[in-house]
Amino acid sequence: MRPLRRGLGEAEVSAAADEVALHLLRLPELEPPAQVALYAAQPGELPTRPLFDALRANGRTPLFPRCVGDRLEFAAAERFEDLAPGRYGVAEPVGPAVTLGAGDAVIVPGLAFDDQGRRLGQGGGYYDRTFAPGSDGPRLVGVGFDLQRVEAVPVGRGDRTLDVVVTERGVFRPREGRGAATDEVEHT
Repeated sequence: MRPLRRGLGEAEVSAAADEVALHLLRLPELEPPAQVALYAAQPGELPTRPLFDALRANGRTPLFPRCVGDRLEFAAAERFEDLAPGRYGVAEPVGPAVTLGAGDAVIVPGLAFDDQGRRLGQGGGYYDRTFAPGSDGPRLVGVGFDLQRVEAVPVGRGDRTLDVVVTERGVFRPREGRGAATDEVEHT
């Protein structure tokens, strides 16, 4: 999957990021008063800068994760440029930690996603430990390129499924609610 993502041209990546941001902005999960947590994209990941810019233009302050021990905590970033290199060289916020609740949304990267809302991450397990299965935490919204959607992703006992997956081609929701199977596409 990594070589496929790296094989995308700059124009394709930019267009996909813009389309995903448009889909995300229409999601009820991201409507105020929900806090929205993004990630600072690493090479090969879908960029979140278009969504950050749109949220800021609407007067909202996005949150970003930072590694603390074996979990993530989140803090606000007024400007993308305020993020500083953290563990593993990933850009992180420097402000005080913010608590996320059930009405908030976390935009989650991944290597692959399936239609059951399962996600294959980078292997560190930070999102899964931070938002354990069965927890009443924020809604998890997986984002990536449509080529990252696969038939099945291996799942472990500690893996939490996503509430929705968004790619440049649309919004994919589990049929039965949080963590259930899906085969529907919302084209927004």
